[in-house]
Amino acid sequence: MIEYVSLVDEKDNETGIMEKLAAHEQGLLHRAISVFIFNDKNELLLQRRAAGKYHSPLLWTNTCCSHPRPAEVLIDSAHRRLKEEMNMNCELSHQFSFIYKAEFENGLTEHELDHVFFGTTNQVPEPDPEEVAEWEYLSLDTIEKDVASLPEKYTAWFKLILPEIKRLITQ
Repeated sequence: MIEYVSLVDEKDNETGIMEKLAAHEQGLLHRAISVFIFNDKNELLLQRRAAGKYHSPLLWTNTCCSHPRPAEVLIDSAHRRLKEEMNMNCELSHQFSFIYKAEFENGLTEHELDHVFFGTTNQVPEPDPEEVAEWEYLSLDTIEKDVASLPEKYTAWFKLILPEIKRLITQ
């Protein structure tokens, strides 16, 4: 199935629709979502991306992330992807958005206006193996130390966003 993304300007106004792979080949700014799930110990649920992912395979990252379908409500896309990737459901709240651009060795570029959602649950994930190789709940301090010592284990967007996540959780 061909997936499409919404192209946007820097104020998140939709400027068009494009096939997902083409948007990544051309490095065009498009809408994305990232979900961060915490348990009652304030640990973050990380996932290690599956080996078959078209970029950043086997890297650790936030609980799930994806692209809203054209005309899909952001919160609905966050719930959909949390269910599809981790087989989980919980209340989610929009926290903030940011723009980043990262080029990958395979010639693809992530240029996203990423909407970040938080949720809290103690539910045990049952991830889709096509999406997720493994998962783990860890404290933000532990994650921060590991990212500092082994940054190559983590996705580009996760390394960029981690300081803001920690700031929001610890304030």
